[in-house]
Amino acid sequence: MTIILALVIFSILIVVHEGGHFLAAKKAGIKVEEFAIGMGPAFWQVKKGETVYSLRAFPLGGFNRMAGMEGPDLDDPRGFNRQPLLKRMGVIAAGSGMNFLLAILIFIFVFMVLGIPADINVIGRVEPGMPAAQAGLRPGDKILMVDNTPVNNWRDMVHLIYQHPDEKITLVIERDGRQQRVSLTTARDPQTGYGMIGIGPTWERQGLWTSIILGLRQALEITRLIILSLVQMFTGQAAPEVVGPVGIIQLVGQAATFGLANVLNFMAVLSLDLGLINLLPIPALDGSRLVFLSLEAVRGRPINPEKENLIHLIGFALLMGLLILITYHDIIRIFS
Repeated sequence: MTIILALVIFSILIVVHEGGHFLAAKKAGIKVEEFAIGMGPAFWQVKKGETVYSLRAFPLGGFNRMAGMEGPDLDDPRGFNRQPLLKRMGVIAAGSGMNFLLAILIFIFVFMVLGIPADINVIGRVEPGMPAAQAGLRPGDKILMVDNTPVNNWRDMVHLIYQHPDEKITLVIERDGRQQRVSLTTARDPQTGYGMIGIGPTWERQGLWTSIILGLRQALEITRLIILSLVQMFTGQAAPEVVGPVGIIQLVGQAATFGLANVLNFMAVLSLDLGLINLLPIPALDGSRLVFLSLEAVRGRPINPEKENLIHLIGFALLMGLLILITYHDIIRIFS
């Protein structure tokens, strides 16, 4: 089920990204010969109008094959290469733009329909098999004390539990108007080392305008953090932390254990990540094509299409090699 969920998320992100290029190209009057989801040989395709829509064997990536980008149709009057420079730049940037828009819409949906964690010390969710479930805690229980220390909000309660990994603690809870003491032994979070008992907060839904504001803020803040982490990686200030498809599947599984809101938030972060990564000036990515178009604006004439396509082809081969290497390390890390 985790693999299926991850494939659904991958597919949505790819459709949205390539759909951005596709819609912008159609709007600009460019002939789109094929709209493909996935890579490798096609196992399903249908032609509608002038465009072939296809699904390909490997559900990683996708592409729009437009007239005038390569091959024998460089003289097509509706080709990509025949359009004004700003239109071409808009078509290339539209994929990442759609990823940013998708992330914002997901955040708005989560805030408005599912809500945000409330900072009250009332249990909203109990994870099966975790210490809280084994001790008989239930959703709706209000935690009043942790080891004789009173707590008035979720943040303070979690902070106290964090300090006691793999230790026995006593909680005072209120259930149906009556107080009772519950003893349990915490677990240790394998990633942070903090103590945890397997509970989640209650959630409060937000209004439309509040959700829009919160969604925009969330997208901007995560975008800032992604850019900061990329800068630190490229400047050697932080160790590279890169995962491939296998690693992402594992992360999707972890997010799924905490509910739909976490899966959607993770999907939104992936969408922002995909949009930003594609804007990097790396051959075969959209950012590289924008660099070539910027050079054309400076030079007053386009780069030789054959040379540009060769650079993109080499970049694509290197990216595929890097993806295989990252996937190999993901598998070793997971099963070691």
